[in-house]
Amino acid sequence: MSLTHWALALSLCLTPVAQATEEELRGFIVDNTISRIGHEFYRYFSDRLRDTSALDFNLVVRERPSARWGSLVWVEHENQTLYRSFLQPNTAELKPLAEQAADQIKDSIARQKIERLLQDSIDIGKDEL
Repeated sequence: MSLTHWALALSLCLTPVAQATEEELRGFIVDNTISRIGHEFYRYFSDRLRDTSALDFNLVVRERPSARWGSLVWVEHENQTLYRSFLQPNTAELKPLAEQAADQIKDSIARQKIERLLQDSIDIGKDEL
């Protein structure tokens, strides 16, 4: 076989892999937290989502710590903030708060999916009805 045949065969073999990789890029929960309390929130939050959801979406957990107020934590989905809360540094009930946030996010994303499915995308004018 010539070099061009090898290159063609290799490109044909790699094409399905590239397509499969694009489909598999879901289910990520990115940790952009800074402080210990933010990392703990992320851990509880992601554990709850992984236990209760199929994770066919991506999320980013962000944090802005403050020495005076605690930490502002928010969760983004497709560049839209779905959850935002202040965490006190001495929060003893961090796990229930993170689990509640995970449940709220899961419900919100499910609602968004249903709204997209039910959204009227037919372009018909009023005079055509």
